[in-house]
Amino acid sequence: MSTLLRCAGLVFVLFFTPRPDFADAVIDDSAAVEVQHLDTALIESMQAGPALSVGDRYHKLEPVIEQAFDLPLMTSLAVGPEWGSFTPEQQRAAITAFTRLTIASYAHNFRVYGGERFEIDANIVSRGVDKVVQTRLIPRQDQPVNLIYRMRESGGVWKIIDVYYGSISQLTTRRSDFAGPVASGGAQALVAHLNSLSDDLMK
Repeated sequence: MSTLLRCAGLVFVLFFTPRPDFADAVIDDSAAVEVQHLDTALIESMQAGPALSVGDRYHKLEPVIEQAFDLPLMTSLAVGPEWGSFTPEQQRAAITAFTRLTIASYAHNFRVYGGERFEIDANIVSRGVDKVVQTRLIPRQDQPVNLIYRMRESGGVWKIIDVYYGSISQLTTRRSDFAGPVASGGAQALVAHLNSLSDDLMK
């Protein structure tokens, strides 16, 4: 099945299933529990506020992010077909750089608390080998932000392989961003690009 058809099928599941009832959600699905652990860590990161430097926040979130996300798979999916042309050493370097960027992004974005909370829909949608976990980040005085996690089992643990912000796939966005460096300089240029993005987020 083509990537386009898989994405179309996932979008249909996300937007044409019954409206979730977040308020009555009881979380007992193992995939949703993994998302719940991530949500808890993100709220704690925001609540710490300026008491934590961006470096401290990075190190606090690092084990949580590495547990919640299948970062090696996400790296290969974000790079796309060119991944197969990378040497094993280049693949490891890219995974390391992508992991750093992912953690740095969360450390940068979840640093201020204003009474936000997460809600998770208990209605977990199965899509082939994947599960779709729907969540909302609810600010105190603003509209909720929909965060939808596509998850896949790896080593007996459900892990996030993509995040949808509304209808926008993080992997699709990353692949578009990575295409230029990969085309111009292969793995080395990609790693340099990822590290530059991380450096900016960690300032």
